[in-house]
Formats: sequence, C-alpha cells, structure tokens
Amino acid sequence: MINKVFLYGIAACFLVGCQPKLQIVAPDKPIEINLNIKIDQQVRVRLDKDVDDLITSNPDLF
Repeated sequence: MINKVFLYGIAACFLVGCQPKLQIVAPDKPIEINLNIKIDQQVRVRLDKDVDDLITSNPDLF
C-alpha cells in the first residue's frame, strides 16, 4: 500500500515537472503607437448649417 502511494507521488512529481512554462518578457525597445487622426469638426458644422438652412428654406422638402 505504501509502495503504491510512493510510486504515485513520484509519478505526480514527474508530471508536474513536464508542464510547459510561459514567460512574459518586456521588449528592448519602447512600444510606439502612431495615431493618424484628423479632426473634421469644422466641416461637419458647416454641413449641418447648410442642411439646416436648406430645410428651413424648403419646408415641404421632406
């Protein structure tokens, strides 16, 4: 009985030792993120104003 428990313990130690390891290593260079963003707020305001003027001048349009 004790012999089986001892063998199971040794087998468990070998199985745990065979588990793969995952290492996370920081990169040598800093991470660079380029965000090419163009803000078109002025164009949208002009379009909204033009649409508003068109709707007010032609109330039967819709």
